[in-house]
Amino acid sequence: MVTYDDIRTNPTIRTYITKADESLQSLGFTEHSFAHVTMVAETCDYILSTLGFPQRDIEVMKIAAFLHDIGNLVNRVDHSQSGAVMAFRILTDMGMDASEVATVVTAIGNHDEGTGVPVTAPAAALILADKSDVRRSRVRNPDISSFDIHDRVNYSVKRSQLKINEEHTNIKLKLSIDTRYGSVMDYFEIFMDRMILCRKAANKLDLQFKLIINEQPLL
Repeated sequence: MVTYDDIRTNPTIRTYITKADESLQSLGFTEHSFAHVTMVAETCDYILSTLGFPQRDIEVMKIAAFLHDIGNLVNRVDHSQSGAVMAFRILTDMGMDASEVATVVTAIGNHDEGTGVPVTAPAAALILADKSDVRRSRVRNPDISSFDIHDRVNYSVKRSQLKINEEHTNIKLKLSIDTRYGSVMDYFEIFMDRMILCRKAANKLDLQFKLIINEQPLL
């Protein structure tokens, strides 16, 4: 049985993630390396465990989360599909059960807002976990004066929290934004498609998605 630790410590996989992130860094993207994929895996764990999914299902989704951005090694364009194909080959070679490989591949192939659809509950969890990772530490540009809009928005986020309520009826993304660096309008300009996908993902999990910025409900 392939475990999350098997994936997390695999030297080949770690090389792919490192090199994929290096490509994105050269293109001016925010951090997509181990901090990001680990946080996404932990958030998937939180979502699915809170909703009562079996432990093995959670483990499989943590594997998908850790692998979800390796397609950036090929190209940023269609990276979710490239990543799904890469994950298929990696996990099949490692002897993972076919049904679990299918779960991982489906989730990775549908996590990007350009073409993704929350076709399964695990895919929905990955979408929510990925799109909620907005934080200052993802910004790599040391020169604030040269920030693009993605840098400004991520740098402006002082605190981010994704929380399911006790009744399991809604999931809230609460952001605390320092408007000296980025405005609420900036956030919507680059993240509206992501928030719409999050709403669809929440619905797949029988939840309502709510976005709260500086204590103001926006979605």
